[in-house]
Amino acid sequence: MIVIVGAGPAGLAAAKAIARHGVSCTVIDAASKPGGQYWRFRDLVQGYKSQRAYGYFDELRSNPKITYINAAQVWSATRTNDLVTLNYLQAGIEKSLKCQTLILTTGAYDRSIPFPGWEKPGSMTPGAAQALLKGHGVVVGKKIAISGTGPFLLPVAVGLAEAGAEVVGVFEAHSPLRWLRSPIALAFNPEKFFELLYYAKKIKKLSIPMKFGKVVTEFSGSTAFVSRVNSELSIKRSSDEIQCDVVASGWGFVPDLSLGGILGCKEIVSVDGTVIFSVDRNQQSTVGNIFIAGEATGIGGSDLALIEGEIAGLASINKRIPFTLRFHRARKQLFARALIRSYPVGNGWQKWLDAKTLICRCEEVSCSQVLSSVVELKAEDSRTSKLFTRAGMGLCQGRVCSRNVSEIIAGAKGVPVADTERISYSNRPLAAPISLGSLADGIGEK
Repeated sequence: MIVIVGAGPAGLAAAKAIARHGVSCTVIDAASKPGGQYWRFRDLVQGYKSQRAYGYFDELRSNPKITYINAAQVWSATRTNDLVTLNYLQAGIEKSLKCQTLILTTGAYDRSIPFPGWEKPGSMTPGAAQALLKGHGVVVGKKIAISGTGPFLLPVAVGLAEAGAEVVGVFEAHSPLRWLRSPIALAFNPEKFFELLYYAKKIKKLSIPMKFGKVVTEFSGSTAFVSRVNSELSIKRSSDEIQCDVVASGWGFVPDLSLGGILGCKEIVSVDGTVIFSVDRNQQSTVGNIFIAGEATGIGGSDLALIEGEIAGLASINKRIPFTLRFHRARKQLFARALIRSYPVGNGWQKWLDAKTLICRCEEVSCSQVLSSVVELKAEDSRTSKLFTRAGMGLCQGRVCSRNVSEIIAGAKGVPVADTERISYSNRPLAAPISLGSLADGIGEK
């Protein structure tokens, strides 16, 4: 039996490749509808090249070789010999699923970095704003500032403006001229120019102000303070004041590594400090019967995820991988590396912070408390600081703050964050929260 965890682009592509060869598979996903964050929808999928989603949705729902389990959160996994057991919650009932082959397409979530006021109502990530809009038709505010770095800021701004919000500005930390550092990637991915043109036309039509080299570095709840920053994100000139009720701030993405980490798949550190899984040319992990595709092998967007998902699906049933598919993956990976060069996240953001800035919002741990754990209590890394301050011990289990804590500690000590520490803070024993009551009830019907 083959199980695919995740029904985003990579998972849907894997399922389609498997089922088209007459092999049965099961797709299990935490959301109530397929598509993942990229193709999240309420009535219709919207956005650039959105129509291609429906072919995958139709395959998922109509192909008898695909079993689709939705609204099911996988919270743990075990591996015995060559059999993987997935434990999941569905409608409050704990269930389990066993398979011989597992394909992980668990996607990613927004990376956040702290700034004074990021804990206030109205502060969120672009992904959260988009999820509320796409999934529920909720516009998160009347006047919205979008800040951070990366191409994801553009579709979020367009979607919110088309829904009636006033987007007071898209504040991109970096200059678009940084793309000139990657001419080969651009030459091999000309279709990305048309995607940029699509959003550029939308932004002009909607009169959305675009500001480069500027970001929101403080938020009062009703005013965003916008600063000009350099390539390391250090403030060059302080703040313009922008009236708004929402700040959506995002700094790229963090892969969801939970299940693969629990199952022992090898992790490596990318050039930008992001932890990803190590896979071979067939998307196979270091654990023989587990394949991984999509953002968990390196942030690269939906086009790369679709290709990797198809390769993983074909490889999982021992089918030949066409050369054209491998070539398209190579050129998309080239573009993914260009994204890292074009949208780096330097450590200058640490200078935005004041003593009271919360670093861990779950446990309300401030910047001064983290620094005190280093100076006064001699914490050497984020794990030790966690023991002293409880940073990373809240509901998110460090998914949001652990990287920031590590980088603040490393900055205070004048050393880089070790790869072993990055891998350590990216893993946790449970993939998702589960109540003691659900555990006590035991496994329900399968």
